[in-house]
Amino acid sequence: MTVSWHGVFPAACTQFHADFSLDIPGTLKHVDAMLAAGVHGMIMMGSVGENTTLEWSEKCDLLRATVQHIGKKVPVLVGVAEYTTAQACRWAAESQKLGADGLMVLPAMVYKSDARETMAHFRSVAKAGDLPIMIYNNPPAYKVDVTPEMFVELADEPKFACIKESSDNPRRITDIINLTGDRYKIFAGVDDLFLECVLLGAVGWISGLVNAFPAENRLIWDLVQADRWKEALAIYRWYTPLLHLDTHVKLVQYIKLASAECGFGTELTRPPRLPLVGTEREEVLAVIRRAIATRPRASGK
Repeated sequence: MTVSWHGVFPAACTQFHADFSLDIPGTLKHVDAMLAAGVHGMIMMGSVGENTTLEWSEKCDLLRATVQHIGKKVPVLVGVAEYTTAQACRWAAESQKLGADGLMVLPAMVYKSDARETMAHFRSVAKAGDLPIMIYNNPPAYKVDVTPEMFVELADEPKFACIKESSDNPRRITDIINLTGDRYKIFAGVDDLFLECVLLGAVGWISGLVNAFPAENRLIWDLVQADRWKEALAIYRWYTPLLHLDTHVKLVQYIKLASAECGFGTELTRPPRLPLVGTEREEVLAVIRRAIATRPRASGK
């Protein structure tokens, strides 16, 4: 399936049973809820999907099941977040065999590579198969920065189709466009900078909180596409306290807790992530429950 680089692509949560074993039916049930809200693509096993906690066999089983379940309704991308370039290439090649439509590729985990090493990593993954690639740039989380100048150098590889820009600096979008024109499709990658990124040229949104609020997420997207900016801004202001949950080191726990409160899946995460407790839990729950009590009408699009 050809990837249309446009719209809302959830970074889908991965569900687990109480014994921490992989819950594929639970994950697919959650995927169905987001598909029903009209998302435009699905990203499995990204950061929110707890990629690095999954065994190789689990990754294969989950991707295979997701591709079969979605059945080309929307493109399915899969996260490539491995510790070495060789492992990333192996997973990229296997993902193509299992039916993924594209890859969301991160720098190698743990090691803080320099610009030359980072670009070599991405180029090696591109050579491992034929799938189009979204380069995921998130220096606050992963300590490796793919700069606008590096995207100029990478532009000669046609498989690099899209950028998930999560540098926490919306200026980057203008810099990338000024340097590369329309060479790349750019997606907003930080939930609470979505509206700013779209104004500057982003054509898509990799969202975490869509796991919990799929209808409202689609509503704000549709308002933006219809140039109904005043209405979109009102939804964005309601949404922003929730979207802030996407920018914390515990974003996975926060998003899963929000999803569970909204009736989608459970809050269970694999260690070393532990359940939220005490004051932190109560503060996050207060944000979530306040939003649920004041949620906008998703039917008004």
